[in-house]
Amino acid sequence: MMQDMRKGLSCQMHAQATMQMLPTFICSMPDGTEKGDFLVVELCQNYVRTLCVTLFGDGNQRPQVMYKIFDMPMDITQGKGEALFSFIAKCLRQFLAGFSSPQRRFPLGFVFPFSCKQTRLDKAELISWSKGFKCTGVEGKDVVQLLQSAINKEELYVDVVALMNDTVGTMMTSSRDDKACEVAIIVDAGTNSCFMAEAQLIETVEETSGRMCVNTEWGCFGDDTTLSGIVTVYDQCVDKESSNPGKKRFEKLVGGFYLGEIVRHVLITLAAEKAIFTGSKAGILRNKDVLKTHQVLEMINHEDGMAKTRSTLETLGLRPNERDCCWVKHVCREVVSRAAALCAAGLAAILTHMCQSRELEQLSVNIGVDGELYRDHTMFGEILQSVTELLAPECTITLLPSVDGTGRGAAIVTALALRLAEQRREVEQLLSPLRLSRSDLQRVQALMRQEMELGLGKETSARSSVRMLPTYVRATPDGTERGEFLALDLGGTNFRVLVVRVAEDSIRMASEIYVIPTSIIQGTGVALFNHIVECIMDFQLKQDLMEQILPLGFTFSFPCQQLGLDKAVLLNWTKGFSASGCVGQDVVQLLRDAAQRKEHFALNVVAVVNDTVGTMMSCGYDDPKCEIGLIVGTGTNACYMEEMRNVGTVEGNDGRMCINMEWGAFGDNGCLDHIFTTFDRMVDENTINPGKQRFEKLISGMYLGEIVRYILLAMVEKQVLFRGKPCPKLQTKDIFQTKFLSTIEIDGLALRKVLAILRDLDLHASFEDSVLVREVCQTVSLRAAQLCAAGMAAVVEKMRENRGLDQLDVTVGVDGTLYKMHPHFSRNLQQTLQVLAPKCTVTFLRSEDGSGKGAALVAAVACRKAGP
Repeated sequence: MMQDMRKGLSCQMHAQATMQMLPTFICSMPDGTEKGDFLVVELCQNYVRTLCVTLFGDGNQRPQVMYKIFDMPMDITQGKGEALFSFIAKCLRQFLAGFSSPQRRFPLGFVFPFSCKQTRLDKAELISWSKGFKCTGVEGKDVVQLLQSAINKEELYVDVVALMNDTVGTMMTSSRDDKACEVAIIVDAGTNSCFMAEAQLIETVEETSGRMCVNTEWGCFGDDTTLSGIVTVYDQCVDKESSNPGKKRFEKLVGGFYLGEIVRHVLITLAAEKAIFTGSKAGILRNKDVLKTHQVLEMINHEDGMAKTRSTLETLGLRPNERDCCWVKHVCREVVSRAAALCAAGLAAILTHMCQSRELEQLSVNIGVDGELYRDHTMFGEILQSVTELLAPECTITLLPSVDGTGRGAAIVTALALRLAEQRREVEQLLSPLRLSRSDLQRVQALMRQEMELGLGKETSARSSVRMLPTYVRATPDGTERGEFLALDLGGTNFRVLVVRVAEDSIRMASEIYVIPTSIIQGTGVALFNHIVECIMDFQLKQDLMEQILPLGFTFSFPCQQLGLDKAVLLNWTKGFSASGCVGQDVVQLLRDAAQRKEHFALNVVAVVNDTVGTMMSCGYDDPKCEIGLIVGTGTNACYMEEMRNVGTVEGNDGRMCINMEWGAFGDNGCLDHIFTTFDRMVDENTINPGKQRFEKLISGMYLGEIVRYILLAMVEKQVLFRGKPCPKLQTKDIFQTKFLSTIEIDGLALRKVLAILRDLDLHASFEDSVLVREVCQTVSLRAAQLCAAGMAAVVEKMRENRGLDQLDVTVGVDGTLYKMHPHFSRNLQQTLQVLAPKCTVTFLRSEDGSGKGAALVAAVACRKAGP
């Protein structure tokens, strides 16, 4: 059965499966808050039941139910489909006339216990009739639409919201406050099961997130002769005499519609062999359906079973003795026990599949059960429980009898559908401002290009939010660089000192990381640069370099106005730094002054660069086409090789120069206000630099977690997340780290792991909450990647136009934890860039230590250009 289930879930193998594993499009469980008045129509074998169910939001424990049963003439079930649905609509009209005002509008759930191919909760095509129904013109049609049309003809204010079968309804009514019911089985005239499957495994639908209830249609299991090993001659006789020979083979072993017939055929054989009824003629047993399943159950269950068996047989005209009664009772018990054991085998297959697909060692689950066999035969439940536990020992199960699964359960599904629809509207309203269209991104691209042009102009640079700072780096590596170089990498609370040895065929490095205490970061500039020099001296001492004066490349990853390759004036601190006496000063001179104070004279700073330029240079050593650098990590920035004739802020027109864009500040002049959301503004207002680095606050790792946190808080307030319960810990700034986005968005990550992350944050999340949190994370990270792509599209298109090319082929050296660690950021960035800049072929090359190795290579190129 597990093998057949996997086939049924597979797109490729689905046609070969006997279990159809039909998606129901129910992707959530009731949370007990459902309330309102809901109509239900249940189509039964020979009657229609209409109900009005009132839910009070009390955990669905005490619903108010009104119902009416309408007997259905046999000719309706054998006639035209139009007549069937017209009959149902007329029943509904008569039912409503008893209590409702004509103008009141009701949502309706339709219980339709036949195999359907569902494509939405309110759209389902009938695959085939069963249970004696043969209405024409219905198979292959949407039964929801057929019912809605019939209702509309009756001029009723009723909307069919959801279609389900009785099995799904059973699952919905069997949930408890402490644990949802995720499996249901029906063992009635027919049999079926459903369970909450991992959506990513249901290949027949597009939904890939969360879980979805799957209607197994397990009654058809074995229609491909899989069950031939257990099918007896008696089962073969029952199948042959049925209205659908060769179909529903499992159901014919288990369903109450057939158990009486199996018993009858066993008794015929025993009578023919003179084992029973030797004193009377047993010809009556050759009449089909002469023995009903309810009589079989009565013979087993009745307090005086022997007397009940005798009276049942005598009613058939037989004259049984005591031995006959013993045999008949024994046959009845064996047939019913086999049915229970086979149900248990099927249930064990479902539970094992759930356990494996969720990567659990142990599974604890509630199972809703309904149907005549379960209700009327006390031992059926005991056998079902014990055999299931035997076959699936890793699963702990609780069997819960359903209370009116078809009525109350359908009302709950309908209420759930409306609640989720309202929730979806709220979610879309909150997230839609973060979902950027192609035209939105093209506008951002155009604005970036406009700001770039302003930033390059001598007269206009002051008006641009993108500073376009010259770096005085005039070339990328050409492979002839040789020698030993020092590198200093300062860009955060940790910094590194490196020695880089560039040889003909390799680059070797040694490095050490040093910590900068917060007191120094937020202290004076003198203390900061003194600390840096002390660390350089410590490194040189350990590397036995104190006697050598090596060229040093200084990666200084803060906004600077560069006045020369070795002269850079700090414009402002970022990343939490606030050391006094540095802004407006040449950082190379501050380093040299500290070296003088420490009497360390073996320091030759030849170049100061930021990490973005270092990244470009590091990748340029491996790929000569690398002329762009990109950082997407805690912060974000980009640089590229611009034509000197376009750089109005530096004299000279020949060649190219690397421009440090400092694009994190893009939008600080208000040009991006149209894409800033309420959540972005809240994040900005609560940073140490409100109104600054606005583009960076939409993209970089330092802020994405905060954007998500504010969205989650809004969803809690709207009561679409965590049941609207207060989440005090979520009020804590930076509690939702960007690394959580990277983990939560990993493809195939079991949602229980997402739940674990949320529960570690003291967020009492349900399964559905984890699906919603993942959607929020995906929305925020996708926007970040798309905005990054819009900025990059402006860069590559400008380079292409600068060079008069029809097609530009260029490489981007890229670094940063968000780009490298997030499972989808790089792909989303590249796909969006391809759309926005179709005339550019852009290759992304991940940098290996751009800020360290890159700084040394800038020094190496400077030495090469300077000559001997």
